[in-house]
Amino acid sequence: MAQGNGDGGRTEPDERGIALSELAASLAGATGVVEVLQRVVDAGVQVVRGADLVSVTLRETDGTFSTPVETDALATRLDLLQYRFDEGPCVSAAERERPGVISVPDLDTDTSLGRWSPAAVEHGVHAALAVGVFPLDEPPRSGALNFYSLRRRGIDDADREIAIMVAAHAGAALAATRAVTAAEMESAQLREAIRTRDVIGQAKGILMERQGIGADEAFAILRSASQRLNVKLAEIAGTLVARRGEL
Repeated sequence: MAQGNGDGGRTEPDERGIALSELAASLAGATGVVEVLQRVVDAGVQVVRGADLVSVTLRETDGTFSTPVETDALATRLDLLQYRFDEGPCVSAAERERPGVISVPDLDTDTSLGRWSPAAVEHGVHAALAVGVFPLDEPPRSGALNFYSLRRRGIDDADREIAIMVAAHAGAALAATRAVTAAEMESAQLREAIRTRDVIGQAKGILMERQGIGADEAFAILRSASQRLNVKLAEIAGTLVARRGEL
């Protein structure tokens, strides 16, 4: 069973602004989605004083959910129950049609979340808060930031406001990271396209020189070999260039 952080491990109210600033700075240096999210949950469990467990729900491209990071394995178990039941705070907060903030201060008496509330109580969790994470502060939501407390009414209104700010940082950082990743992929694809074009051009030049043919005929020979051998055109061209002295 996960243990509460206790007063000694909590960030005091007047320190939360500093902690949020430090979170924003640390996210700027994160290099991947998982690193971004791990820094978010680590900060979340400190600045949201009532939270004993924090996790992130991400919506996959096929509409299913996953939990890539958490501060405790119990948080993942709570998330997985929601995915299985298709009900619970993180599932609701991540859905476009529902409010982006789901707060359940007392799971012992809550009846709005169906089977999940009593299941969470059986795991020792008595309060929950989930905040939808937006890629650019607009739907569709890319997931939710989830906070769980081992105490009834353990997450208060002040925690809720801080959690919303943490989720906003998460959304902005997630969007920036994905944009960088997409740009890097696009750049790599561009470099590969240029390299492929160059090697095909070199192979055509070799054939034109050796066989006294034109560019179109040289390309036709390469394409025919590619189809006959079921090997990519660029690989055929690369082999010809690499072994030009042997052929």
